[in-house]
Amino acid sequence: MKTITRSLILMSGTMLGLGIPGLAQAQTPAAKTASQPSRAQQLMGDIDPKLAQLTDEVLLGDVWERPGLAKRDRSLVTVAALIALNRPEQLRSHMQLARRNGVTETEIVEAITQLAFYAGWPNAINAVGVAREVFHPKSEAE
Repeated sequence: MKTITRSLILMSGTMLGLGIPGLAQAQTPAAKTASQPSRAQQLMGDIDPKLAQLTDEVLLGDVWERPGLAKRDRSLVTVAALIALNRPEQLRSHMQLARRNGVTETEIVEAITQLAFYAGWPNAINAVGVAREVFHPKSEAE
């Protein structure tokens, strides 16, 4: 059951703390097949296979599956860390994941406001821009 749950969560867009765009569609080793490498393998396996393996097995297979925090809380913590570190490329995917994991837009905005005073005004301003993109994506027709 744990493998099925993990696979469903990952297939629905679990994003990694590594902050590599596109890892939101990552799969655990149990979910991939020989003909279908994980997203981590696709993005970095040719250059750094060990990092891709650690991503699949440790980050996705262990850290994100630990019972001590709900995925919702893990997402909010990760969003806060990425705001504090001013990592907008990674923040975008993690905000999307946070929304899927149950974090509301209001909660994300409140986190941004709180972090403005602890992590810096420029970081918060950048996070507002990312939130705008995530909350109100432009249609492909525009």
